[in-house]
Order: sequence, then C-alpha cells, then structure tokens
Amino acid sequence: MTTVTVYSRQGCHLCETAENTLEILSKELIFNLEKILIDGNSELEKLYGTEVPVIHIDGEHHDFYKVDEARFRACLEKHRQHQ
Repeated sequence: MTTVTVYSRQGCHLCETAENTLEILSKELIFNLEKILIDGNSELEKLYGTEVPVIHIDGEHHDFYKVDEARFRACLEKHRQHQ
C-alpha cells in the first residue's frame, strides 16, 4: 500500500491544513498517512526548515507548503502506475 508522509512542525497552521486534507483523501484514495514532526530532529530541520509541510509519496518528494488536491491525485495515480 502507498504511504504518504507529511513532515511538519507543532503549531504550524499550514501543516494542520495539509494533514486534514490528506486524512480526508486517504479514505477515498486508500493510502497510509504518516505524520513526522521535524521539531528537535536536527537532520530533518536542516532538510526542511521552514518549508513545512513537506509531502512525500512512498519516500519521493511530492510537494511542500500545501496540498493541491488535483495535483496530488494526479501524482498519486502516476506513482501507482509505475509501481
């Protein structure tokens, strides 16, 4: 099953919005949603800093800052076709 990972920070309103959108989409499009807080992880903070939320599909970078539903659906479908 496909895993969508959201790298986020506590208190980040963009992160909360992205996570809520992805939770709704996960029920329709059937994927595992993994949430990872980067707070306190120096490696992840260095990688993503203020670009959160960062979204990956099965470990591949998809997008950051927000979830564009149409773009997400298209990328998820394309990803699944290449599995």
